[in-house]
Amino acid sequence: MTATKYFTNRLDVSQNVSSDTDQSCESTKALADPTVALPARSSLSAIFNNVMTLCAMLPLLVFTCLNSFLHQRISQSVRILGSLLAILLVFLVTAALVKVEMDALIFFVITMIKIVLINSFGAILQASLFGLAGVLPANYTAPIMSGQGLAGFFTSVAMICAIASGSELSESAFGYFITACAVVILAILCYLALPRTEFYRHYLQLNLAGPAEQETKLDLISKGEEPKGRREESGVPGPNSPPTNRNQSIKAILKSICVPALSVCFIFTVTIGLFPAVTAEVESSIAGTSPWKSYFIPVACFLNFNVFDWLGRSLTAVCMWPGQDSRWLPVLVASRIVFIPLLMLCNVKARHCGAQRHHFVFKHDAWFIAFMAAFAFSNGYLASLCMCFGPKKVKPAEAETAGNIMSFFLCLGLALGAVLSFLLRALV
Repeated sequence: MTATKYFTNRLDVSQNVSSDTDQSCESTKALADPTVALPARSSLSAIFNNVMTLCAMLPLLVFTCLNSFLHQRISQSVRILGSLLAILLVFLVTAALVKVEMDALIFFVITMIKIVLINSFGAILQASLFGLAGVLPANYTAPIMSGQGLAGFFTSVAMICAIASGSELSESAFGYFITACAVVILAILCYLALPRTEFYRHYLQLNLAGPAEQETKLDLISKGEEPKGRREESGVPGPNSPPTNRNQSIKAILKSICVPALSVCFIFTVTIGLFPAVTAEVESSIAGTSPWKSYFIPVACFLNFNVFDWLGRSLTAVCMWPGQDSRWLPVLVASRIVFIPLLMLCNVKARHCGAQRHHFVFKHDAWFIAFMAAFAFSNGYLASLCMCFGPKKVKPAEAETAGNIMSFFLCLGLALGAVLSFLLRALV
């Protein structure tokens, strides 16, 4: 997503090289010199953000749904390690293709296929991680949410540094993708080290045990005694253990977590409906030909969103208001719908050359920056609350299933938001 300028610029260049007609349209420059005009905007470039969002979110929904019902049939290690390796391979291919010239349409199709693959495996990975976090105390789900926000922050900073360095867009994109490969390798090593930690092994064994056995173990632990059979338990398998056969009622779990599940779905429907399909198309009203024109979207849109989204996600580590049974939670979630008109009435550029622009109420850059900050903070904080509360509203033995279901509703919201983005972008 943060490398959008690389993809759209490459589509514009390829389209203009292969076209005999001369087209012209004002466009925000992605390189360091804002006074040099980009090539005419192609039809593929104009729809890139919308199609990218759809190709990302629909596979997330489908494969998260499959993971919700099949996670007991496929071992956790296969799901997590297999997904990480597949994502690593796709990013390696993406980095290699930066150096390969090709027609705009072929490049567009290949890019969308890669997005589908990354998000298909990403859905399995995400759902599995939320299921894994479900066996731990509630405050350990928050670092997963804040970690996602922090990842966005780092990629936004990387884009800004690339612009400041004056490097070519293709070179900076190559660096993005190689960095992603290094991070995935680090994640694989961390996951392999996880079962060696006593903390994880303790909570995994506590989750696998029956309720009565859990109470006995907790009593013994509080007295400083060692539970019977501890030596045998020391060999408890970690992430590479196959799932146990438990008869769980999906309907009963859904009934218990329906409020946080529907809430997180609505949160991401609104978020993805606007970001980045609408927000990335906002233009600065004060930049003129200054360098701010180059930095406006990377800073005001991506960096601004990722910083405040991360702050919102991180806040749940110290504050979890409103409570999981409070009526304020769905009320606050529903109130985020106000961001749709607020952001759509900012200085959004025309979809095509010569298209009639709608009336701007909040044209100044400051309005957009303020709205994006509140939009991102509410997204991060409320989504993290919902994801933390979901698995804790069911029995410990059902926590992993609840975590997977919560991840499904999160992805359902992403998919609905992707569809909504086409409508919202068309309206402006």
